[in-house]
Parts: sequence; structure tokens; C-alpha cells
Amino acid sequence: MPRVMNRLAHCAFLVVAFLVVACSPAPGPITDIAGAMPPLEFAMMRATDATEVSAANYRGKVVILYFGYTNCPDICPETLADLTTVLQRLGPRARDIRVLFVTVDPDRDSLASLKTYTAAFAPQIDGLHGSPDAIARLARRYRVTYEVTPASPGHAYEVMHSDSVFFFDRYGRARYVATSVANASAIAAHVLKLLN
Repeated sequence: MPRVMNRLAHCAFLVVAFLVVACSPAPGPITDIAGAMPPLEFAMMRATDATEVSAANYRGKVVILYFGYTNCPDICPETLADLTTVLQRLGPRARDIRVLFVTVDPDRDSLASLKTYTAAFAPQIDGLHGSPDAIARLARRYRVTYEVTPASPGHAYEVMHSDSVFFFDRYGRARYVATSVANASAIAAHVLKLLN
């Protein structure tokens, strides 16, 4: 009987341990790229106020860079929603963070549509619009791939893009890249390091 009780206690311990692990957030898929990527550099139009801005306008802020488009059905709104959760977790510290959402579909994403789209998530998210050349230069700088295929007979308009999210410190230096920002607590912890 004592042996049966010991086994039951052991099984109960394993179940509790499994539940604790299962409920804990998984570590975020974030990679340290300090020194491996160039500093932030661009010149584009900011949708919120239709002003031309460059990386210099964001010095002193932690910058999160993400490429996407407003008609994206899934990954773009999910990523921006996850980043909004990160900003909320950081509370007042979020005022020192800017998320730059660079459209890879400038023909369809006007400044007005970008402004409306980003406003639905968080005030710290700036939609950026540029010429096809400016967007391509910035994407190449961080090895981001994207492709826009116009509509043709039998084929709908299609946009494909990388899902990488880049993190820059207050000096514009590339520090991290993530392939997912769904783990808000892990991402917030990394952003907090850059804020500090």
C-alpha cells in the first residue's frame, strides 16, 4: 500500500509539474544581431502627420521595425496586435518606443489608409510610406524579402513578405530580430533591456 501511495503521489507531482510548464510562456524566438546588421537608416513619409521623416527623427527611442501591408489578412494584424500587447505590458515606458510599420504595397496603401490602419492598434505605431525604391533599399538593408504580384486574368492581386521584426536601441543600432512576437512577456523583457 505505501508503494501504491508513493506512485500516486509521484504521478500527481508529474501532472502538476506538466501543467506549470504547459502554462508558462515559451521563450520568444528572438535573436541577438548586435554588430551583424547596419544601423537604422531611411527617408519616408509618416502617415500620422504626412511628414517626411528619417531615422534621425527616432533617435532616443527604441524602434521596432516591421514590413507589411494594410490588406494583409492575417500575419500583419496579428503581429501589430502582439506588439500592441507588448506596449501595454510596458506601461508608461512605452512612450519611449516607436513601432515603424513600413508598407510593401505602396500602390494600394495611401497615407490615409496607413494612418487609419495603425491607429486601430496603438498610438506608438507609425505607418511609413515610401517610393518603391526607398522601400526596396530599406528591405535589402535588413535582408527582408517581399513580392507584389498585380492581378491578372485568373489570379488575384497578391503580396508576400518576410515576417521578421527588428529591434533597434536608442542610438539606432540593430540589436534583435524576431520571427514571432506572440510571446509578449519575452519580447517585453528584451525591449526593457533596450530601454534601460
